[in-house]
Amino acid sequence: MQFVRPDINIDFVGKRKIAIMISAVVIAAGLVYIALFGLNYGIEFKGGTEVRIKPSRPISIKQLRKSVVKLGYRSPTVQTVGSSDEYLIYVNKIIKSTQSKGIADKIISGIKKSFPGNSIDLRSVNSIGPKFGKTLKEKAILAIIIATIAILIYVSIRFRFRFAIGAVIALIHDVLVTLAFIAIFHFQFTLQILAAILTIIGYSLNDTIVVYDRIRENIRLNKKKSTFEKVINKAINETLSRTILTSGTTLLVVAVLFFFGGAVIHGFSFALLVGIVSGTYSSIYIASPILLIFKKPIDIGGNLEASNDKEISKQDKITDQRQKKSPANKSKRKRSQKVAYKV
Repeated sequence: MQFVRPDINIDFVGKRKIAIMISAVVIAAGLVYIALFGLNYGIEFKGGTEVRIKPSRPISIKQLRKSVVKLGYRSPTVQTVGSSDEYLIYVNKIIKSTQSKGIADKIISGIKKSFPGNSIDLRSVNSIGPKFGKTLKEKAILAIIIATIAILIYVSIRFRFRFAIGAVIALIHDVLVTLAFIAIFHFQFTLQILAAILTIIGYSLNDTIVVYDRIRENIRLNKKKSTFEKVINKAINETLSRTILTSGTTLLVVAVLFFFGGAVIHGFSFALLVGIVSGTYSSIYIASPILLIFKKPIDIGGNLEASNDKEISKQDKITDQRQKKSPANKSKRKRSQKVAYKV
């Protein structure tokens, strides 16, 4: 199935400067926002207490949050869980595990006063200390760094180092764009968001590898027929139908999760939505065109002339050498030389 014409020729590479400017603005806005206001870390990273309750009658999240604020807890997070008849309340109050029951009783008592006649059933209480939260934050950063290094090595082995640099820059782009949207739209940075970011890294890399593989193939087929820029653009156009199919179907599933999956996975699905769009965008406008920055072949008479270009595989070189040394080719060259001499 194809959603685009086989002969389509959109100038993606020619629009790379505009695309990079758009990415730079989005990332800069996100970084400025994070620098000024910081990320809204969840209880896993900053520590605090989580209280899970089930009232006898439904309560709006806004009203429930107000009742918790009245108890002296600043910026509590309240969300529904399960079948929306249970609520998770996060407060930044860091206490010892032995005191967790006391803070839960205080919250339940305050809610009962705010909503008389509504019985509140305590389901669970969890407390995370600041040291544990700090450890999780460090491990989260380490996980992203290890994933990036592994990708750098993998792409360097499968392709070449400059391809790996392009892939890693695209991945960093996707992570920063996702973080920017998470920060600006006030989503909590939780372990679910971290899992979404790692998923985005893998998804974006897969899309980039497909385009890179087509670029490598086109270099072999167009050794002296086109510029490097045209080869890259042709590869992006040839994989465009596949990109639309895979990204479109994945986005459809994630959109269903975002709108109908409930508050528990709301942040996770939102991060995936942003990441998939950013990953598709970066594989077209960032990862591939950036190859031109690291090594741009010289265009002489419309030919792909690259000094010391190593994109042609060793196998191709060996094949060329064998063909030159073959008796048939030697006899052809001799006949052509004799004809030229006679002329």
